[in-house]
Amino acid sequence: MQSKVNQLLIQLQLQQITIQYFSKKKQMIQNKKYFNNLEEFLNSGFQEHQVLNIDLKECDIGDKDASSLGSAIGNCTNLIDLTLGLYYNRIRDKGAQSLGLCIGKCTNLSNLVLGLSKNYIGDEGASGLSSGLGKCTNLSNFILGIRNEIGAIGVSSLVSGLGKCSNLSNLTIDLYRNQIGAIGASNLGSGLGECTNLQILTLNLSNNKIGASGVLSLGSGLGKCTNLLNLQLDLRTNKIGNQGASDLGFGLGKCINLLNLKLCLVRNQIGPLGASRLGFGLGKSPNLQNLALNLYKNQIRDEGASDLGSGLGRCTSLSNLTLDITETKICDKGASGLVYGLRKCANLSNLSLNIQRNYLERVKCLKLKKLVTINIKYQWW
Repeated sequence: MQSKVNQLLIQLQLQQITIQYFSKKKQMIQNKKYFNNLEEFLNSGFQEHQVLNIDLKECDIGDKDASSLGSAIGNCTNLIDLTLGLYYNRIRDKGAQSLGLCIGKCTNLSNLVLGLSKNYIGDEGASGLSSGLGKCTNLSNFILGIRNEIGAIGVSSLVSGLGKCSNLSNLTIDLYRNQIGAIGASNLGSGLGECTNLQILTLNLSNNKIGASGVLSLGSGLGKCTNLLNLQLDLRTNKIGNQGASDLGFGLGKCINLLNLKLCLVRNQIGPLGASRLGFGLGKSPNLQNLALNLYKNQIRDEGASDLGSGLGRCTSLSNLTLDITETKICDKGASGLVYGLRKCANLSNLSLNIQRNYLERVKCLKLKKLVTINIKYQWW
């Protein structure tokens, strides 16, 4: 009974956050200013701006113009909401540093969307960017797209700056195909662990050569975010192996208030042991209601599939499950074991199971009391 009360309170909290966020956005739309020309913005009345959307993607602006843009933004002292799209320009470290330092002058900034992907920003630029962002102490919602050339030093500085944003509750970072490695992932995890007010987190760390040692600290850091309600984590193609999957599951199991989890572990050399321990860790999340888990092209085999089902079967609050175990070398025995474990999810109402490209002769029907919809995709080799 107490568990259901806690779940209800968490759900109400999440609904309240969502309502407040969209209510603020609705109020701001009336005062929103849109610019897709740099000169036009530079000649505008800076003090008038509270909500800004500046779209300069593919404008070839370079460091000099990026610095001019940053200086102008720094003069918008009443700015509350900023969306800045600078994809596909020639911005390097110097331009990124200038932008960061100037944005840091906007001390009233609450919502920030910063698109810097496909530029030439490295560690030095990321460090300068973080120095400014750390001064935005009122920042509560931040989306950062920075697919560039950032390594361990850059991502460490970046998350160190964000750690100073004590009001940050909603964070998205896209670091796809940078060069952060194990050290960068470790420092990222440590930094995120200090963001204790985080409630919604989206991380794209795919193709970063993180490995098992990097995931250890990342999982540990996430486990300290005890207020986390929503988590989307993309770790595809990072060679985390069994140990990484185990450590990640252990860390996520400490996120006791987690309601929604989307976890992508495609092509990570995870075997039976890793799948088993991952399932066991996730099974410790008492309030988890919605789970999307992608294990495509790992090698979990029959033993891993059965143990994964047993672990997920401990998620007693789970109502929606999307599971992709395509091409994971499982046979009928593993599929049956997986199904048997999931039968313990008494509240499961929606199940989507992708088990294509395995060695299955048949798929048995699930007998779950509250199951409303089921979608199973499978084919023989």
